[in-house]
Amino acid sequence: MSIIDKVVAAVTPPESDHARAKARRKAQQQAEPDTWLAMVLKHHEQIEAAFDAVEKAKSLEQRRATQKWLAVILTGHAIAEEVTLYPALASHGEKTRTELAYQEQSAAKGETAALEELDPLSDDYNDKLAHIRGAVAHHMYEEEGTWFLKLQEKASPETIARLTRRYEEEFNRYVGGDSSASVIKAFKSELDAETAAR
Repeated sequence: MSIIDKVVAAVTPPESDHARAKARRKAQQQAEPDTWLAMVLKHHEQIEAAFDAVEKAKSLEQRRATQKWLAVILTGHAIAEEVTLYPALASHGEKTRTELAYQEQSAAKGETAALEELDPLSDDYNDKLAHIRGAVAHHMYEEEGTWFLKLQEKASPETIARLTRRYEEEFNRYVGGDSSASVIKAFKSELDAETAAR
């Protein structure tokens, strides 16, 4: 973590796990099944599972494989939000939040790409991974706690239907149709099996 990153982290401590869980529960209560908000929340959970898989990976090969999945799910999710949800947020009176959302996601994508330059088993790698995870967790908290709830509240049923269709299209265009939790479960099973064998 750079000196600037450490200063920013010290000045703006992250919200608590309790606050994140509370925001997620509130968002889940407002998410109608099979809508864009439900998909976003599912993808947030998949992103968290991908971070877990990278952190648990013990070998160089495991780290690179799980890191690749993390990058794919994180980028696909970000693109889907940036193309569909953020413009809708801006058009519903949330331009300041939208600008911040774009900035945060751009930084996360850049930092995730920077992981490829580091030794996956080094302390520098672990520090950067922890920094990225913290930034992504905060970003998801903002979306789940306020940003997307405001959009859900302000959007018409027609807009919600359009956002749902478009978000799913964009996510699947990047990640592919097999982005379900089964892919993450396969990574976790492989990691658990290798760990048990040692």
